[in-house]
Amino acid sequence: MLVTHTKPVLPHRWSRGASMPGHRSFESFTLEEGNSMDLPENQPPASEYFGHLTFTGDVMMRRLPPTTAMSLAATIDQGEPLDPALANTVAAAMKDWAVEHGATHFCHWFHPLTGTTAEKHDAFLSVNGDGVALEKFSGNALIVGEPDASSFPSGGIRDTYEARGYTAWDANSPAFLLSTPDGVTTLCIPTAFVSYTGEALDTKTPLLRSIEAVAKQAIRVMKNFGTADGVARVVGTLGCEQEYFLVEQELAADRLDLQICGRTLVGAMPPKGHQLDDHYFGSIPARVIAYMTEVESRLFELGVPVKTRHNEVAPGQYELAPTFETANVAVDHQMLTMHILREVAPKYGFQCLLHEKPFAGINGSGKHNNWSLSTDGGINLFDPQDETHTNMQFLFFLCAVIRAVDLNAELLRASIASAANDHRLGANEAPPAIMSIFLGEMLTDILEQIEDGKPRSTVKGGNLDLGARTLPLVPRHAGDRNRTSPFAFTGNKFEFRAVGSTSHPAWPNTVLNTIVAESLDTMSTELEKKIGKKPTPAKLESAVRNLLKAVVKKHRRVCFDGDGYSKEWYEEAAKRGLSNLESAAEALPVIGGRDVARMFAKYGVMSAREVKARSEVLMEQYCTNLEIEGRTLSTMVRTEILPAAMRAQAELADAIGATQVAGVECPDSEEALRTHVSHVSLLRQAIKEVEVAISNGPANAEKRIKHLRETLVPAMEKTRTASDLLERDMAADCWPMPTYVEMLLIKH
Repeated sequence: MLVTHTKPVLPHRWSRGASMPGHRSFESFTLEEGNSMDLPENQPPASEYFGHLTFTGDVMMRRLPPTTAMSLAATIDQGEPLDPALANTVAAAMKDWAVEHGATHFCHWFHPLTGTTAEKHDAFLSVNGDGVALEKFSGNALIVGEPDASSFPSGGIRDTYEARGYTAWDANSPAFLLSTPDGVTTLCIPTAFVSYTGEALDTKTPLLRSIEAVAKQAIRVMKNFGTADGVARVVGTLGCEQEYFLVEQELAADRLDLQICGRTLVGAMPPKGHQLDDHYFGSIPARVIAYMTEVESRLFELGVPVKTRHNEVAPGQYELAPTFETANVAVDHQMLTMHILREVAPKYGFQCLLHEKPFAGINGSGKHNNWSLSTDGGINLFDPQDETHTNMQFLFFLCAVIRAVDLNAELLRASIASAANDHRLGANEAPPAIMSIFLGEMLTDILEQIEDGKPRSTVKGGNLDLGARTLPLVPRHAGDRNRTSPFAFTGNKFEFRAVGSTSHPAWPNTVLNTIVAESLDTMSTELEKKIGKKPTPAKLESAVRNLLKAVVKKHRRVCFDGDGYSKEWYEEAAKRGLSNLESAAEALPVIGGRDVARMFAKYGVMSAREVKARSEVLMEQYCTNLEIEGRTLSTMVRTEILPAAMRAQAELADAIGATQVAGVECPDSEEALRTHVSHVSLLRQAIKEVEVAISNGPANAEKRIKHLRETLVPAMEKTRTASDLLERDMAADCWPMPTYVEMLLIKH
């Protein structure tokens, strides 16, 4: 039996019916229209179908010969290279499994520098020389593909006439079956994407290299501490918390800015935003939870371990969070999560907005990046354990991260820089652009002890007595949490809170892995000089203690446990010499620096040319996105807002004239008309400034981003202000597009 929810018609006051050209009235969602919210009353436990659309685990073991399955498992679990001789066997089994599930095509699924995913579908169907049709999938087709490399951003690595590129199977990330809403199923094979010369044209290849770089240095640290026995591999672990907005699809369809830019470029603030804090963790509306349930079911089938769902701070804003996975798989799953969030929304009458700032004046969205390192045996290297002050290996890793963030703060800031994220950072809703680390009371106290010479004790959290006999004692953590910190230690991981909601997580994690690898390498080299080849425990402890003391003393300036939103922190950060790159226009050029290129090259993550390419692509994307927004705003103002404003002006003038003809004075109406005309003039002038800023941009990328930041961004803000003034004064049925009140506050 299916439970069907229907969406009620909007209240008449805000309904945009047939009387308004270009707007559609709302209807109930029915099974026949394909918009029903159909949920089984007794849905099976997720454990029964988790991962059943992925070629991994039991599926792999059942369909492959034991030796082949073991070899592939070693590739997945231990990072061993796959024996090419086994490729045909794996491909045949994968094809049979996919065809049984209705797949007709396969694709190499990769991550170009667009910040999204890409795929080219090829049919399994093959016709032999006798005209006999059959399904075929060779080992070579599994391992290597050849997409066009000239049509993707390459930052100069590929010219238009240099078209050849390669995709290479990433066996560490499971192949999966992806179906469209119409039931068309494709076998998707996660792959890396490189040029004809072998240079990375994607985000996955540098990520995989960075994972190996930090793993190599982490094992080196463990060997120095005598804890590496039985450890074959260290992996980065990751969990990305995804925030998003849901708005009525039919309302969003009538907003050109939402359709093209993913955010509203104009819009007056509604009477109520999130001032009452009543949406955060509130009861989830029935239609929204129906949507969430289907999203989760789809993700469970794809092996994505979704754990948490809840209302976020702003009206219409929600969050989905998974559990930890290996970083490479987590990145693939994060991109799938964004895809599924968008794809499922229309079935429930929604459009899912993943933009960092869809609506001005209320909280935007982020993608909290929870990062750690673990051994193949499941030991978390950032688990402080009970007596943290005695856990010298943990303190070594901790200090390496502190050093890495301090020395590479500008690069870390650049890794999350975009035109969209500029709307969040430092806006009292997201961390500031100043990179700092929150450690909490317990670790801060231990750092002070280290700096004094020797750690002696660990602060304990104890228990909270809530004062009612019926309530239990609550175990209290040894440190608080700090939502204003861009990079916070949260118990056994670091939460990089500054990542934008639309950002591809591979790039910030590539940067993070690489800077930590460099820090572990430098500190290990220094330690090895002091301890020699066979140090005594006492000598090792003394050398580690002295090294950590030096690191803490030099780099502790980046640690801050206070209010990152406060004016006092900005002043204090400046005194400490911490960088504050307030916009992407300031941050992105950092990536092209020589020291950055040398570091990436030293650890085999990217060549100087690959680094330069990313710098060029990111700056070009910044400029292009801003220019698209500017042109969209110009179109909206000239074809929608100004015509509506002129009609309202004419109506008001006619009303004043008719009133005066009747012998009645109306000074208030005359003043309203003068104000309206003034606002129209402001809007005309502002939109001209937008158009001039776009047309006068220099060709050089670095000069262009600065030009657009200094001219186009303020001109767009000026245009928005003028438009919003008009919206507040015009009748609701005269305004040519859905308003914030309709999109955010009216419960449909």
